[in-house]
Amino acid sequence: QVQLVESGGGLVQTGGSLRLSCAATGTILSINAMGWYRQAPGKQRELVAVFTRGGTTNYADSVKGRFTISRDNAKNTVFLQMNSLKPEDTAVYYCNLVNYWSDFTRRDYWGQGTQVTVSS
Repeated sequence: QVQLVESGGGLVQTGGSLRLSCAATGTILSINAMGWYRQAPGKQRELVAVFTRGGTTNYADSVKGRFTISRDNAKNTVFLQMNSLKPEDTAVYYCNLVNYWSDFTRRDYWGQGTQVTVSS
């Protein structure tokens, strides 16, 4: 089992910055992916930024150049630095970790979510 604990959300004005953190504990396999998704009211959950199981990063086009994902492998923690925030970034941000046992066997884990609100 894996537990994900997020922190760092809050209310910020347009143009401001926030830094999210997500600490993972439990059984974390050597092959895993970890990152951030978000869900705005009335919309589907979408990828924001992730480390793939190959170690590369993927970003949503809407956040490229503004958000940066990083991690501390020793602490199984991933961060999301969000700069130049816009009202459309307002959403609940969820941390996600995927354990891979094979190309076809995986399990996803989700954090409880942290609210990010950007006022105009």
